[in-house]
Amino acid sequence: MHFLAGTGDNRYKANYSVGKNQVDRTIGVPNITQFPSLRFPQLQRGKLKNGIEVVLAERHTIPVTQIELLFDAGYATDQGHKLGTANFTAALMNESTGNLDSVDVAQRRQRLGAMTSVSCALDSCDASLNALNDQLAPSLQLFADIVRNPAFKAEDIARIRSQWLAYIAQEKAQPKSLALRILPPLLYGPQHPYGVPLTGTGTEAAIKELNASDLRAFQNNWLRPDNLRILVAGDTTLAQIIPQLDAVFGDWQPPKSKRPAKPLPQVAAQPKPRVFLLNRDDAPQSLILAGLLAPSTKTPNNLAIDVANSAFGGSFTSRLNMNLREDKRWAYGAESFMQDALGQRPFLFFAPVQTDKTAESASEILKEAKAVIGDKPLTNEEIAKTKNQLIRALPGSFETTSAVLGAMEDIVQYGRPDDDVQTLKTRLEAVDQPAAEAAIKEIVAPQAMTWVIVGDLKQIQAPVRALKLGEVQVLDSDGQPIKH
Repeated sequence: MHFLAGTGDNRYKANYSVGKNQVDRTIGVPNITQFPSLRFPQLQRGKLKNGIEVVLAERHTIPVTQIELLFDAGYATDQGHKLGTANFTAALMNESTGNLDSVDVAQRRQRLGAMTSVSCALDSCDASLNALNDQLAPSLQLFADIVRNPAFKAEDIARIRSQWLAYIAQEKAQPKSLALRILPPLLYGPQHPYGVPLTGTGTEAAIKELNASDLRAFQNNWLRPDNLRILVAGDTTLAQIIPQLDAVFGDWQPPKSKRPAKPLPQVAAQPKPRVFLLNRDDAPQSLILAGLLAPSTKTPNNLAIDVANSAFGGSFTSRLNMNLREDKRWAYGAESFMQDALGQRPFLFFAPVQTDKTAESASEILKEAKAVIGDKPLTNEEIAKTKNQLIRALPGSFETTSAVLGAMEDIVQYGRPDDDVQTLKTRLEAVDQPAAEAAIKEIVAPQAMTWVIVGDLKQIQAPVRALKLGEVQVLDSDGQPIKH
């Protein structure tokens, strides 16, 4: 396309030409026979002078180094304490330090061109640094100050607390996050480490009570050098990074107190299905969340479980989505998924559906669950298609340093071999129909499902009760029974 200068209304005129079409569309979609190979750096290991293990993946693409401090903690440790302590502590650690106030920390981070964060998942907490190589030394000094010397100032706590309470209120106003808050205590029991809101934000009552002593206690108990592994990915070598890490973390010694235990007791499946309803007046759609317990992410047949779930509900072309979205058109999307966990994982069925089809959608979910372990098992074609989708996505899954670091975290946290990613394609190819069928029967148990349905009870309660999915109970937004 060429642009010609002119004057007045004809100031710009476009001169187009059409190229010759060299694609023969009569033969259909091209048959792709060659695919790129998966590339993943070899992991290297070393130790700091105080014994902290370092795992490195060299990636010499851009002059940036990413570092993650991985602590064996997580918001599962909130159980028995004030719920929300783990992530609230993490949030405060990114504020003031003993040497710098929160504004100083932010300004110094900005001047260095560095990014830092501290957060907690279910079974781990991590502190991360993303830094330019020519600013790595001062960035590491700031990072170490954030991790080792948080101030937990009263003014920071008050400011973050008000924001946090607003987050929780927002979660309770959104059906999906509300259901994710309510379901875990019902699945695991209120005393289990995983029986806490899956959002990780805790409860309003607990957040209102948290003080600097609580945060300091969590830091001393869990975020300590004898509970830590350091992961590094980027433009560096083991010979270069170990001295730099030693300079800021090599003298870090654990407190005298014993590191707490984090027991994860096995939970028996529910003896019968249950249904819990939460009201949202005039909601145009309902949120269906049904939960079961699946084996730990560390289970030996984890890949077979992933393949089976992808075929059943974990991909766009899965049975659940094709039924509720493509066939019935009652939902924009429906899926089943598992959250990684060291203990039993929550296995969740999720579908936001139009209000007047709430009961019918729940019935279809139950029908699909019964069929896949009954008279309609996963087929060879479904398994082959699912494996192809997973395998062909692999080469593009680790193109960024952050993605490499995420894979390293899984390897370290779940005790996988260092070549776990390099062997992933071969191991996926080895998952056959019998293995997938055994896996889906291991995780799908319709008679033990716990249903949480959020919607306009004036419209959905009677139809849902008529389904006789299980005993029905109405809860408030804190998960407490409402008596009528």
